[in-house]
Amino acid sequence: MTIKKQYDYIIVGGGSAGSVLANRLSANPDNEVLVLEAGRPDYRLDFRIHMPAALTYPLAGRFYNWWYESEPEPWMNNRRIYQPRGKVLGGSSCINGMIYIRGNAMDYEKWAGNDGLEAWDYSHCLPYFKRFEYRLSGSDEYQGLGGPLYLTTPECENPLFNAFFQAVQQAGYPVTKDVNGYQQEGFGKFDRNTYRGRRWNAARAYVHPVKNRSNLTVRCKAQATRILFSGNRAVGVEYRRGKKLHKAYAGEVISCGGAINSPQLLQLSGVGNGQELRGLGIDVVQDLPGVGENLQDHLELYVQYACKQPVSMFPALQWWNQPKIGLDWLLRRKGAAATNHFEAGGFIRSNDEVQYPNLQYHFLPIAIRYDGSAPNEGHGYQVHVGPMNTDVRGHVKLKSSDPLAYPSILFNYLSTEQERREWVEAIRKTREIMTQPAFDEFRGRELAPGEQAQTDDEILDFVAREGESAYHPSCTCKMGYDDMAVVDADLRVHGLEGLRVVDASVMPSITNGNIYAPVMMIGEKAADIILGNTPCTPETPGFYRHGHTAEGDDA
Repeated sequence: MTIKKQYDYIIVGGGSAGSVLANRLSANPDNEVLVLEAGRPDYRLDFRIHMPAALTYPLAGRFYNWWYESEPEPWMNNRRIYQPRGKVLGGSSCINGMIYIRGNAMDYEKWAGNDGLEAWDYSHCLPYFKRFEYRLSGSDEYQGLGGPLYLTTPECENPLFNAFFQAVQQAGYPVTKDVNGYQQEGFGKFDRNTYRGRRWNAARAYVHPVKNRSNLTVRCKAQATRILFSGNRAVGVEYRRGKKLHKAYAGEVISCGGAINSPQLLQLSGVGNGQELRGLGIDVVQDLPGVGENLQDHLELYVQYACKQPVSMFPALQWWNQPKIGLDWLLRRKGAAATNHFEAGGFIRSNDEVQYPNLQYHFLPIAIRYDGSAPNEGHGYQVHVGPMNTDVRGHVKLKSSDPLAYPSILFNYLSTEQERREWVEAIRKTREIMTQPAFDEFRGRELAPGEQAQTDDEILDFVAREGESAYHPSCTCKMGYDDMAVVDADLRVHGLEGLRVVDASVMPSITNGNIYAPVMMIGEKAADIILGNTPCTPETPGFYRHGHTAEGDDA
């Protein structure tokens, strides 16, 4: 079968990793690159995705969002858990909370502990983080300075932040200089991907500066329906644009759809669990039972308090204040609309058995849900908390061979003894922090979980009723060489040629924190792998490990 190649690379998905690859692969003018993005462009004048404080609009709306839901979760009172994913150029970097967390160095040591993944340890990944970072607050040996992704460290000016930092120290936890630097464990300011008061998404960082390259074609509203094969080689992509089906051919196809869309596309194309695919009438190209399995996410909830003093961000929610706030942002890029409000947080160990932090916190000087709703108490504040190193595993599976039908998504939240134990520990540790003397002048009644949640069973009942996804789906096309691995260390799909996956789905295990930064790192590292470049020289500045001296902390 002879097929005329139109492109050198087809990138399916113009999200976080796809934006990185669009830029890096097209840097050589000899490479013809096509990006297929199912969503719209990230319209520059749409405040909903560029105003940091407006993040509830894309998170809770359908305009830029796939709007997925899980199957009824058996351990969560059979609730369907909402799972937003970016359907827009820039992907989920256009709708996320803009929190920049690399993860813990030990996450990458864990990855490298899998046979064949030694080059994914912390020392090999660190230089790729530094390559794309542009920190506006200076740099050290752990930080990047001249990359395309702007990172801003918040001021944390609200007095509730000061109370929070004092409270965690009163509870016995350290304040760390940089949760993305030498020591993640502890509490500090959270960098965010904003620039001059605007969200700085992956497309703004990587695609828009090079969109006029003659060898780069970006097609929005183009949904891939299947990968085309000649034998065991991927040769192109079929995609729908409007009501028409199109085909494009390339030397290599790279799926960057994320932890839900990438396994879905592979399965639609005949790559996955052979028995299940045949049951849906799909011809099997490669029997890979791990496709769509190993789904991991972070479950989180809000611990909320009423505030006795009128110092929270509650007035920003009142409609009569919003025109002035919006105008201040539009003209000056300042004020309440220029922040994502997730300015501080931290990482702790909930018990002495874990080697590194297993709980993450985000502190907000307001009591509010992701959908923008707030308690009727007026002024308040809260922390988001949840276990990080989960042993819960779920899956993404096709329901039918229709490429426009959403897949079945099951996370299995709360299904393991470890997860349930760590949730009880999380609530108890959180209350310990939030009831320290530093909050005495501010702390009103506990709004959630509330006085009714005291025993282990009552706490778990609250988690089952109120827990939400932190929107970090990952690991469904994991790297490795075991029976359930989908891609190898170079992100090539096992048993096939001309096909790679580059996104959150390739993580062997979920990282400690928000996953946007690790996805960008994967994209940068993948670019070198795909282009055959000399990889970045490993860097070994060392990292903090509980119970080790500084001299023993070398990676």
